[in-house]
Amino acid sequence: MIEEPAYTGFGFTDEEWGLLVGLPQSVLTAASAAESDGTRATMAESAAGLESISAGRESASPLVAAVAGELVTRVGDPEAGEELPAIAPADPRAYAEDVLVRAKEAMALLAAKVDSGEAGAYRHWLVEIAERVVGAASSGGVLGLGGSQVSPSERRFRDRLAQVLDD
Repeated sequence: MIEEPAYTGFGFTDEEWGLLVGLPQSVLTAASAAESDGTRATMAESAAGLESISAGRESASPLVAAVAGELVTRVGDPEAGEELPAIAPADPRAYAEDVLVRAKEAMALLAAKVDSGEAGAYRHWLVEIAERVVGAASSGGVLGLGGSQVSPSERRFRDRLAQVLDD
C-alpha cells in the first residue's frame, strides 16, 4: 500500500507544501543574516532557530506539527545533535525581501485552504522562529561584551515579518 504524503490531508499540492515547509528555514536564515554577527553568533542563532522549528512538532496545530516534522526530517533534529548547514545569502537584504514575499504568498495560500486557527498558528510559529533567532546572540560590542541583544536591522526584519504575517 502506498502512503499518501502528509500535505494531501490538508489539501495542498506538492508545490504549495514546499512553500510552507521551506518558509520556516528561510525565516531563520533571513533573521540571522539581518545582522552580520560573526561565526559564533550565527551558530547560536541557527541553533535557536532550529530548536524553535523542532518545537513546532509539539504544536497543538496539526499543520504546524506536520510542517515542523517534515522540516526536521529534511534539515536535522537538534535533539539528535544535528545542526543546520550555515547558509549565508550573498545579498541579505534581497534575501529578506524574498522571504517576506513568500510569507505573503503563504498567508494567501493558508487563507484559501485552512481555517483561521491553523493559519494563525503557522503565522505565530514563523514570528516565534524569527524572535528566537534575533534574540539568540547579542550584536555589536567587542569579544562578546556590550552590544545589544537585538540590533536595529534584526528588529526591522522581525517587525516586517510580523506585519506581513499580520501576527
